[in-house]
Amino acid sequence: MTDFGVDVERDAAGGAWVILRNHSRLNAVRLEMWQALPGIVRGLDADPGVRVIVLRGAGEEAFASGADISEFGTHRRDAASAAAYEEVTADAFSALLAIEKPVVAMIHGVCIGGGLAIAACADLRVAADDARLAVPAARLGLGYHQSGVERLVGLLGPSATAELFFTARHLDAGDALRIGLVNRVVPKAEVQAFTERYVADIAGNAPLTLRAAKRAIVETQRPPAGRERAEVARLVAACFESADYAEGVRAFLEKRPPRFRGV
Repeated sequence: MTDFGVDVERDAAGGAWVILRNHSRLNAVRLEMWQALPGIVRGLDADPGVRVIVLRGAGEEAFASGADISEFGTHRRDAASAAAYEEVTADAFSALLAIEKPVVAMIHGVCIGGGLAIAACADLRVAADDARLAVPAARLGLGYHQSGVERLVGLLGPSATAELFFTARHLDAGDALRIGLVNRVVPKAEVQAFTERYVADIAGNAPLTLRAAKRAIVETQRPPAGRERAEVARLVAACFESADYAEGVRAFLEKRPPRFRGV
């Protein structure tokens, strides 16, 4: 095993944990890690045994401290090499955003730059109370790609995004919760157990319903003329035609937990 990489662990509830690992650099994301992410998450999205995908950093010090700056002299030395590097990162972000299953980011410690951009691709973000989040692009002199800005504007609105970029300051977990950058803040000692329960609760719900809801949420963020309403309607119809719908109604009437199979 190398000193860095992207690992996957699975839990009994149907969660697949995608773990960013680069211990010597607070899980800074190296080029090889960006390259590995698309294949990993596409495979998990296609796996019927996976109900929820969780993003986290290895260890307890960081989610990810950003792209690995030690590589910039080689991979981002000028405009041409920076454009090639951004093609790789764009593929990783596109793959994360295309996941049809719920995606949760568990954030502890440092979550900066490219690390924050990865966490922003999740549907939900749970933060430990020691989390520190920032976009330091203005202190490095680098340009930030349009799609990443759009994602943050969609989450935070233009004014809060402008403050994040213009000041380049670190937000603590409370500030991140206040502006809507994270959904929950829990004590550091409890964040793993809390996230496991959170993921298990999501994984216990009907997968087809979650898929239809996620697609509808995605479509609401597009201009009205470009929304794929027919696809959302198809996914909704599939819920009503599923064995899970019959199981959900039966379980409700029988006053027992449902046992959903995603069919």
